[in-house]
Amino acid sequence: MAIVVAVVMIVLLLMGFPMMVPLLVGAMVLLFTQFPFMEGPVLVQQMIGGISQSVLVAVPMFILAADIMIKGHTADRLLDLVAKFVGHMRGGLPMTTAVSCTLFGAVSGSTQATVVAMGQPLRPKLIEAGYSDKFTMALIINASDIALLIPPSIGMIIYGVVSGTSVGDLFIAGIGPGLMILALFSVYCYVKSVKLKIPLMKKASWHDRLVALRRALLPMGFPVIIIGGIYSGMFSPTEAASMSVAYALLLEMVIFRQVSFRDLPSVALSTGLITAVVFILVAAGTAFSWVISFAKLPELMLSGVIENAADSPYMVLALIAVSYFIGCMFVDPIVVILILTPIFAPAVAAAGIDPVLVGTLVTLQAAIGSATPPFGCDIFTAVAIFRRPYLDVIAGTPPFIVLLLLSTVLLILFPQIALFLPGLME
Repeated sequence: MAIVVAVVMIVLLLMGFPMMVPLLVGAMVLLFTQFPFMEGPVLVQQMIGGISQSVLVAVPMFILAADIMIKGHTADRLLDLVAKFVGHMRGGLPMTTAVSCTLFGAVSGSTQATVVAMGQPLRPKLIEAGYSDKFTMALIINASDIALLIPPSIGMIIYGVVSGTSVGDLFIAGIGPGLMILALFSVYCYVKSVKLKIPLMKKASWHDRLVALRRALLPMGFPVIIIGGIYSGMFSPTEAASMSVAYALLLEMVIFRQVSFRDLPSVALSTGLITAVVFILVAAGTAFSWVISFAKLPELMLSGVIENAADSPYMVLALIAVSYFIGCMFVDPIVVILILTPIFAPAVAAAGIDPVLVGTLVTLQAAIGSATPPFGCDIFTAVAIFRRPYLDVIAGTPPFIVLLLLSTVLLILFPQIALFLPGLME
């Protein structure tokens, strides 16, 4: 029956239906063939329940904060700060891109917002410096995916909701892997610049650096508010998201004065459209996850893995990584998290693996999938804003995907990369 449901969903996807349709049709096929005594409204109840959890309020709040910052000057100030400190180094400009994407991810939580905010000003500069357009677009796309690991992370919020894992712990756990990926990307950028013999940029004076630091201090307050507020006990992750919106409005409307009241309707509309898509997927994915759990498909599909889980936790982690990676190559990461998390939950519990580690590993695979052909969502964002053909956009991605896969292996072999910081917070 699982094979039949999978075939039905794939056919619907190939026919061009939006993702919510295959999810709901697949759920109905499984429910009404295996449990004919069930009534249709039970799916509606599960859908409503899936989007009724209070922690999900954080999702539109972080999206709104990111939209406000894109409209204003937050991204430019962060970019200028990084350029002043590392721009003169060998590979300084692509390193500036990677670090800037990481910093903006720390204030937006969205990979696609980071592609838009960082890609538009940095791409012309990288090309002018002598880097190929293919390398430039691949760097921007993949560096932006660090935003999915650095808090706040929308992917981690979704995983926390589905699995019952602390969102605050997930936020802290993502910092270590995010910085590891940033370091690997920086090394690759250095090697690339040496190979291309890119001339060095002029070194900024300490006066210019201090000016840039002063201009960027307020935007850098976002992660302090979010992480500091959560772990000081001042507010919950949901309240932290609301504070990020208030802070973004304060910066861009009152202090920087780059966003006016006339801009707010368009910003709100953009946020509303993105939020609607996310919540529809969450609702449909929750209904589908409930049906497959009710039918005990996870236990049936992974019975052998669950039996051996206690003896081979590394095998469980490797299987999780491969499954999420392949899934995110073809489907929106939110949908993959919603579908696969309940399937692997019994194996994770049997192996005694820390759910925070699993959540970090899952989010890393979602980050990789967001920039991996054929259907990574950030690829299509780049196609839209750079106005380049699909094949040109993905041409430079293989080296970055290799580095991201290396990060996955390191995270599995050395789980303290993710668990060290949460351990300090206890």
